[in-house]
Amino acid sequence: MWIADGWKDYEVIDTSLGEKLERWGKYILIRPDPQVLWDTPKNHAGWKERNAHYYRSSKGGGEWEFFDLPKQWQIKYKDLSFNLQPFSFKHTGLFPEQAANWEWFGDIIRKQKQLNPEREIKVLNLFAYTGGATLAAAKAGAGVTHVDASKGMVTWAKENAALSGLGAAPIRYIVDDCVKFVEREIRRGNFYDAVIMDPPSYGRGPKGEIWKIENNIHPFMKLCARVLSKEPLFFLVNSYTTGLQPAVLAYLLGIEIKSEFGGTVIADEVGLPVSSNKLVLPCGASGRWCSR
Repeated sequence: MWIADGWKDYEVIDTSLGEKLERWGKYILIRPDPQVLWDTPKNHAGWKERNAHYYRSSKGGGEWEFFDLPKQWQIKYKDLSFNLQPFSFKHTGLFPEQAANWEWFGDIIRKQKQLNPEREIKVLNLFAYTGGATLAAAKAGAGVTHVDASKGMVTWAKENAALSGLGAAPIRYIVDDCVKFVEREIRRGNFYDAVIMDPPSYGRGPKGEIWKIENNIHPFMKLCARVLSKEPLFFLVNSYTTGLQPAVLAYLLGIEIKSEFGGTVIADEVGLPVSSNKLVLPCGASGRWCSR
């Protein structure tokens, strides 16, 4: 498992009965987590002294109960800064476990820049959300094209870039359906040295385009392979979909990327350490391809 253990402003404190107790900066949140199947004592004081608690409804969705939480606050990961706020569907605007992947591809970009400082490294970040991976790639020295169907998320990503001192970095922000954008890039003859994709289980594009990961992930990876440059560096695909195991991601990368460019494929779960008991909380899966 790839563990995001470099955080200082974020912490999974404890887990029990379908919930996780988290520290985001100085604020304590309780949120549901389907992986937490165990019933262990909730001894930590944060279970009672939380700043907000998200309750899942038996009818679907859920709602927050707020005690003392601002509408927006900030946390840092090393040199990167992020605005946070509670969403109606339990999220805060950041997936901390992805820091494990930021470190991986950040190292690849930095090493390539050391070997060839003049090389322009172009990264395509699809389903790019609030820009965690975008900022990590830009900080490492890449130019990034950030694509998301939500105008609000793209605006949020720009705010995070400014907070991180990357307001003038070579980042291109695109509000568009990811599939249609890649199709247009193929027609334009635009190529990228790396692709990052973090597709949802289910979603809709700005014009009602339907995305269902089980049906669309393989055709889309096949499409994305066509925008890779002649000497690409890496390809990263993430999944939070139950049942889409790391081996599936590895197989897809092998079929569509390794068969064309060689290199190495590896896939595994990503996770977060739990500080109270030294467990690691599984948080989805990632597949990684790199040229070496």
